[in-house]
Amino acid sequence: MPRSGEAPISEVRPAAYRIPTDAPEADGTFAWDATTLVVVHVAAGGDTGLGYTYAGASVAPLIATLAAKVLDGQDAFDIPARRLALLRAVRNLGRSGLAACAVSALDCALWDLKARRFGVALATLLGRCRNAVPIYGSGGFTSYSDARLADQLSGWVERDGCRFVKMKIGSDPERDPARALAARRAIGDRQLFVDANGAFSAKQALRFAAASAEADIRWFEEPVTSDDPPGLRLVRQRTPPGMEVAAGEYVYDLDDARILLEAHAVDVLQADVTRCGGVSAFLEVGALAEAHHTDLSGHCAPSLHRHVACAAPRLRRLEWFHDHVRIEQMLFDGAPRPCGGAIAPDLSRPGHGLEFKAADAERFRIGGRP
Repeated sequence: MPRSGEAPISEVRPAAYRIPTDAPEADGTFAWDATTLVVVHVAAGGDTGLGYTYAGASVAPLIATLAAKVLDGQDAFDIPARRLALLRAVRNLGRSGLAACAVSALDCALWDLKARRFGVALATLLGRCRNAVPIYGSGGFTSYSDARLADQLSGWVERDGCRFVKMKIGSDPERDPARALAARRAIGDRQLFVDANGAFSAKQALRFAAASAEADIRWFEEPVTSDDPPGLRLVRQRTPPGMEVAAGEYVYDLDDARILLEAHAVDVLQADVTRCGGVSAFLEVGALAEAHHTDLSGHCAPSLHRHVACAAPRLRRLEWFHDHVRIEQMLFDGAPRPCGGAIAPDLSRPGHGLEFKAADAERFRIGGRP
């Protein structure tokens, strides 16, 4: 059994990849045709841990700089100390945004490495509250035709057993109620979620909610920007009782989560392990949500969330996001496949249970080294 002090960090290798989407995509505030994945490997004591984030390519050289400053030669087992050093190192850069993504990827890699050193799955190392995590199919981009929207959403229901599916709204508010009805027809009695990505004012969001009553929407994500907790609270107070308000994908630290919770701005708090500070911070956000009697939901990157999501006490479900599912199943050996609307960690594989397919990804690489 390995002991603390036997695993000095010997190498940190970040690399960035730009993967085109399978079709043009858009939501209420943004349009894109590619997704950037930043992967980092951390080696210590003959083992290598894997972490990643979905962010800008500039995160890769930032990771390399941080590693040279505070990680090289340090004990990989002491994750709290490594995390504290990383947060101090990015203080003058600003902890949010790209810096938080860099710290998140490194923290995930360190936890993966620690579990691999012990030869156990990360979910086993952390301790589980559940054996599998319910997922909701997520996509339904505003750039899709109604036919493609219906086909994608019904596919998650029929193929993957999802009981919940989510679509984007906000690009064309006047058409959104009709699009929501098209989605409702496609999924039958399964629950319909919508995500405005902060595109609306509070009054616009309430107007959409009233106009879409027939679609029976159960989850309204970021009806207004998460930077406006009073606006989120207003929408939450005035939407129908069966429609929950969710936000938190841009939680970069505990204060971001605390502000949303103390403002009573959400029914469900979201957090993203690739942005909020990694596995360490995701568990802290989960504890904070539990203290506020509020459920937690994991945002995107399902392959990286599935182990820590099993450990978070009040976690409700995990986002099965089209772009990230496609990338992770293409470029990671061991990426999960849904069964009955849920994904489960493979306890026979150590760490996250993922191996990056560097050779397959090489055609997408735009920086760093695999």
